[in-house]
Amino acid sequence: MQAHIYLLTICLPLATVLIIFALRYWSRVAQAKAAHQGGAAQQAVLDGLGEIKVRLSAIEKILKDVE
Repeated sequence: MQAHIYLLTICLPLATVLIIFALRYWSRVAQAKAAHQGGAAQQAVLDGLGEIKVRLSAIEKILKDVE
């Protein structure tokens, strides 16, 4: 058997396994970053909703006073 074919049959499966593990690691890192950014965005939305609720209650109070 030729040496370069022998080395390919050994190295290619090993390289494939290493690439798969690297992609899985990268995927988990990307998911963790997205979850962290999503949590910050969710908190900003909740803060905005709290402000809207305060304004709405003030408007409701004014409308009740007008009646």
